[in-house]
Amino acid sequence: MSVWDDLVGQERVSEQLGAAARDADALVTAAGTDTPPPESSKMTHAWLFTGPPGSGRATAARAFAAALQCTSPDRALGGAPGCGFCDGCHTALIGTHADVEVVRTDMLSIGVKETRELVRRAQLSPAVGRWQVIVLEDADRLTEGAGNVLLKAVEEPAPRTVWLLCAPSLEDVLPTIRSRCRHLTLRTPPVDAVADMLVRRDGIEPDVAAAAARATQGHIDRARRLATDPRARERRNAVLKLPLRVEEIGGCLKAAQELIDTATEDAKQVAEEVDVKETDELKAALGAAQGGRMPRGTAGAMKELEDKQKRRRTRTQRDSLDLALTELTALYRDVLALQLGSEVAIANTEVQDMLRRLALAASPEATLRRIEAISACRTALDRNVAPLLAVEAMTVALRAG
Repeated sequence: MSVWDDLVGQERVSEQLGAAARDADALVTAAGTDTPPPESSKMTHAWLFTGPPGSGRATAARAFAAALQCTSPDRALGGAPGCGFCDGCHTALIGTHADVEVVRTDMLSIGVKETRELVRRAQLSPAVGRWQVIVLEDADRLTEGAGNVLLKAVEEPAPRTVWLLCAPSLEDVLPTIRSRCRHLTLRTPPVDAVADMLVRRDGIEPDVAAAAARATQGHIDRARRLATDPRARERRNAVLKLPLRVEEIGGCLKAAQELIDTATEDAKQVAEEVDVKETDELKAALGAAQGGRMPRGTAGAMKELEDKQKRRRTRTQRDSLDLALTELTALYRDVLALQLGSEVAIANTEVQDMLRRLALAASPEATLRRIEAISACRTALDRNVAPLLAVEAMTVALRAG
């Protein structure tokens, strides 16, 4: 099994990255011999992976990082890097390789302080591997100041350092950074390919895998969660029933409050799993006695941790809300497809009766206005509008049509 096997429906990208990994292997080999490197190398020091959510941007970046660290003896016999079995591939894929730094954030943004630490690491030579690889999964969350810090490192990279940046689109990255990266675009994976992957890699029943892949329209992570997490299925079922609950103003307000409460509960669940452990670890590191008072001068560190945890809860709540709005958009997209007699496959087949009822009760123009209302709600949340106000405005607009 090679490192590229988890790149679902991305054959072209896999070929490009495989060619670059072969050239990278040749560059490292030539560095220790008198053999000159190839003149037209497909390898470069900075890459930008873009594509819609669920397309596998981070998966592609991690697979490429593993291929760059591949130590399989088959390479000397003409084998392609990225075997998936050697120590270099295995440790890079599971996140324990000393020279592969994978950066993902559960905050709203990545600041200057964190980026400077990455830049400092990028200047180091590989400790045990063939390349120093920095995978930045949320490059779109860099603040402007952080982006300017990163720019210098991308402009003048260390000889054996590779930057792998991931973002939804080119517009989400500073023009000065993206102009210095080789760009790869991933597509939304086919539904059948996602279902096959869930069966093959996760052992999920074919019918369940097919339903999850169809419901999420090829979003790999959401499909896996939907297929394996009963709570995710319950939450989705509640969201799909929302159009039937907004026939009265009271129902609109109640539905909005329940969406907010569900998102808040998701954030609380994450906090319970992580916050207590983080707080206990910091107290122990600062020398607090068991159940005793904190030493003098440590209040600032505790306050910084509390602020970080608060930002994470905000991010989790917004992500949960955004997922609900995405599912609601998909439902009205199905309604519009029925109204227009489109041959596009229906995603929410389990509620076809409700879809037909909604399609007969409104015009295509009204359905489009409802989709626009959901989009406006997502935009408002991005601009820090109070979540309850934004969602209430959306549910009232859904009622008006």
